[in-house]
Amino acid sequence: MDIVIVSAVIASLFLVIGAAEPLAARLRLPFTVILAVLGILIGSGAIFFLRTDLTDALNPVAEAILGLPISSNVFLYVFLPTLLFQATLGMNLRRMLDDWVPIMVLAVVAVVVATLSVGYALSWASTLPLVACLLIGAIVSTTDPSAVVSIFRSISAPRRLSRIIEGESLLNDAAAIALFGLFMGFVMMGVPDPRLGEALGQFPILIAGGALTGWLAARVAVWIMALFRAHELAMISVSVALPYLAYIGSEQVVGASGVIAVVAAGLTLNLTGPGRLPPQAWANLGEVWDLLAHWAGALIFILAALLIPRLLEGVRLSDFVLLGVVILAALAARAVVLFGLLPLLTLMRVSPHVERPYRTAILWGGLRGAVTLALALAVTESIWVPGEVKRLVGILATGFTLFTLLVQGTTLRAVIGWLGLDQLSPIDEAMSRQVIAVSLQTVREDVARTTEDYALTHDVVRAEAKAFGERLEQAVKAAEDSDDILDRDRITLGLIALAGFERYTILARVRERTISARMAEQTLLDADRLIEGARAGGRNGYQRAARRSVAYGPGFRVAGLLRRRFGLSGPLVRMTADRFELLLSQRLTLRDLDAFIEGRIRRIHGRRVADLLLELLARRIEMVETALDGLRLQYPGYAEELERRFIRRTALRLEEREYAAMREDGLIGAEVFTTLMQDLATRRAQAEHRPPLDIAVQRLELIRQFPLFSDLDDKTLRQLSRALKTRYVNAGNIALHKNRPVRSVYFIASGAVEVESAGQTWRLGRGEMFGQIAILMKKARRAEARAIAPTTLLVLDVARFRALLNRSAALRDAVRASAEKRGLDPNQILAPADP
Repeated sequence: MDIVIVSAVIASLFLVIGAAEPLAARLRLPFTVILAVLGILIGSGAIFFLRTDLTDALNPVAEAILGLPISSNVFLYVFLPTLLFQATLGMNLRRMLDDWVPIMVLAVVAVVVATLSVGYALSWASTLPLVACLLIGAIVSTTDPSAVVSIFRSISAPRRLSRIIEGESLLNDAAAIALFGLFMGFVMMGVPDPRLGEALGQFPILIAGGALTGWLAARVAVWIMALFRAHELAMISVSVALPYLAYIGSEQVVGASGVIAVVAAGLTLNLTGPGRLPPQAWANLGEVWDLLAHWAGALIFILAALLIPRLLEGVRLSDFVLLGVVILAALAARAVVLFGLLPLLTLMRVSPHVERPYRTAILWGGLRGAVTLALALAVTESIWVPGEVKRLVGILATGFTLFTLLVQGTTLRAVIGWLGLDQLSPIDEAMSRQVIAVSLQTVREDVARTTEDYALTHDVVRAEAKAFGERLEQAVKAAEDSDDILDRDRITLGLIALAGFERYTILARVRERTISARMAEQTLLDADRLIEGARAGGRNGYQRAARRSVAYGPGFRVAGLLRRRFGLSGPLVRMTADRFELLLSQRLTLRDLDAFIEGRIRRIHGRRVADLLLELLARRIEMVETALDGLRLQYPGYAEELERRFIRRTALRLEEREYAAMREDGLIGAEVFTTLMQDLATRRAQAEHRPPLDIAVQRLELIRQFPLFSDLDDKTLRQLSRALKTRYVNAGNIALHKNRPVRSVYFIASGAVEVESAGQTWRLGRGEMFGQIAILMKKARRAEARAIAPTTLLVLDVARFRALLNRSAALRDAVRASAEKRGLDPNQILAPADP
């Protein structure tokens, strides 16, 4: 085959890809549908010109098109790793984890249900062996929801819903291909009726082996990329090699799922890369992978579509009946999951509520694509598969793919319109008016500065300013005069805008490197949760998200357990240091939000809404300061080191700006600028390193600050520091339950606790204790203590508390005061402890 013609054909395919996107936008059809149609037309045209007697001039081109080395291995080993790897890099993984239940249901359970449904339906309607029918079910069970996701984004569907569909698209390919490999092995070995339990029992082994291989490959790749951090192109090259080596290693060496290995490798790099690689290099790496994935996705679709005319050769009338069975069984299986299992999970409060119109759109938007065709092609290429099985697999998989693309894909937007999902809700319309008003205010300020800088004609400026001012006044009035928006909704709109500005501020801080790349993802995640919390639950949803951003997660409990039981301090040190830096980053961001409320929110929503938002902001700042104070008490000096690090990073950013300005003004040449920037990069790398945190010796310093222990000598204090245990309690959680056995006394190191006993309530703060009355009176606890802020407690067992009470007069005075507050006789309580 002439290399010139082949090169021309491949270049022409890129022209087709370039034309398909604007054509899809103009026709308002999914991009993949346009690619499939163009691929079918090109393949059919090549067959026509090669067989026709009209002309032989185009025969070399037709032969080149039909002779392209398109095989299933090209799809599975060249294109698929690129698509899967880029999808994992572009995911907001931590937000996906919030919705892991519905994602796993759609991605794994739905694939298994569809495989079994299609397999058993075909087995009933055809003479094929059960294993061949299950193989067809696995092939058609993978979905390509890119069409429904793109449409959901265009109609401003909830982010959470789009995120669930994106998670499904990533993981269901892995599940379907793993099942395909399982049943393909049975077909090639000639096992007509495998034991389903035994077959599915191998499924976890394939997944676990692939996940371990991908994780290990990614860890090695991240280590190498960190060594190459000064060479951006080298880091990107290593990332390109990673998915292919993980895929091949898992498939050929380990004998596990290569798809799972690629997914695990991408997720590992997604989690560890931002903290280990320079921010700009990480951003450029993502852009390179976006482009590679765009090309790979388009090529795999159009090349697979070229094969459709050949795969449909030899179709019979009876095959259409079997195709109808496949279509009905696949839609029924997906409907059972969407309308049966998902609502059940919602009732169990493990899945977000997905409204019926959205579930209907997801059902109709479950298009099949290139992966289905590639798997069908792999079957037709195998010499170990019986001929009739190969013929039916090719026809049914191709026919089902065409049905989803040409019927469901072309009508999906109409279905969404029929469901009313393309109409903005009243609150979204109000949001759009608010966005216009806020944007125009910003534009006016920027235009005013521009006119001053360029000294434009006064009359022209005044005329334009008047016209713009009228438009701005109309926009603000439209935002203020929304009669169909309740005050509650105005507060929600204000909170959404506030959280959106917080996210914008975080991004600006990350670009300035004031907030480290390590904290960027977590702070942005918290901002996204604030936005979604406000949209879903208004003020209460916003406050829940705010409390979660400063709360101790379950990871802290696990890290503390590892340290206490096994002496592993590394996880607790790392998580504590991350918490320190996260709280400092939050405090830095929150200080900038009051100006936004005063300057923007007050003008649009009025004084009452603005004052309420200022109050909520003050509460958030107080929560952050309380949590930060608790850490400062435990680890004195560490916060100051982080603040010094922040100042150094800020100074370096300003220094870089000055060098760039001098370079642009011609004050320094390229050689001098390069030398200065190299020195700056060295100092910046040093400034990025976090100071070490020693969690072992800090407790003694914390105890010294307690007024209750002020009269203890150093030896007793050291003994006490070893005896006390640290416990973290999130706001709203119970620290001390009623009617529980008496085992400990609790000292509040930071935060606040509300104690309820006999209908009375007391609030205790830093330096106070609770639980001592029940111990001294030798009665079951009648009090319940609940944290009202993120709280750090120091816990002391009964025996050590009694011994300490005999030594410390200050502690006895505190016990006496707490007894008097409760109306108890302090002498009676302290009598057993008196010498």
